[in-house]
Amino acid sequence: MFDKRKKREQKLLREQERGTTLITYTAPQSISAEQFRAIRTNVEFAQVDSNLSSILVSSCIPAEGKSTVSSNLAIVMAQTEKRVLIVDADMRKPTLHKTFHTDNTVGLSTLISNQDMKFNQIVQYNKEIGLYILPCGPIPPNPSELLGSARMAAIMQEMSQYFDLIIYDAPPVTAVADPQILAAKVDGVLLVSRYGYVKKEEVRQAKEILENVNAKILGYVMNGVPHEENSGYYAYYGYGHGAQKESKKK
Repeated sequence: MFDKRKKREQKLLREQERGTTLITYTAPQSISAEQFRAIRTNVEFAQVDSNLSSILVSSCIPAEGKSTVSSNLAIVMAQTEKRVLIVDADMRKPTLHKTFHTDNTVGLSTLISNQDMKFNQIVQYNKEIGLYILPCGPIPPNPSELLGSARMAAIMQEMSQYFDLIIYDAPPVTAVADPQILAAKVDGVLLVSRYGYVKKEEVRQAKEILENVNAKILGYVMNGVPHEENSGYYAYYGYGHGAQKESKKK
């Protein structure tokens, strides 16, 4: 069983290295694209009484499709005429520059390391999609230290004044400390879980890690649900009874 999952993980990671599929852009009328619009609606209603200006998208373990979800969610959010920025905060295995075909010579790591640099010098705009993108930049030797720095906190605060919504694509929760650091600084967290792949104890561990930093868990996105079990490829579950019930099926 372990070897089978390991092989599947390696296959998924190889696919991830080429960038993710922007189904909401390439096939906007597809079932999967409609599912992302449903996720958008659920996220918007999750914080109806408070301002939701920043979201962290992560997963429990590697290869669950968190970058696919964050990228497509950013696109459908931008389609509502909001000024949306997606940030590649995965400084270990960044992929957004490949997904959106952007320059990764400079990015978030450069911005944090250079006190004199402003985010508007680095943020790129995809006019065709209507989305702002901040790539990772060169992979640093100390991602956790950079993300936990006062400089990063100042950057997040400054960007929040310019954009209606910022989506941070972060590494898996159980793998490194990076997502915990960011989760405590954003308005909400979306967890991505791959159907038939992640174990329920791994989901429980990720949940506990986020709760330890008082993160606001908005819900989770079940990725890879077979068509016979769901009307689309993605399903959103609000954090609570629905999420707990679904996790028991794994």
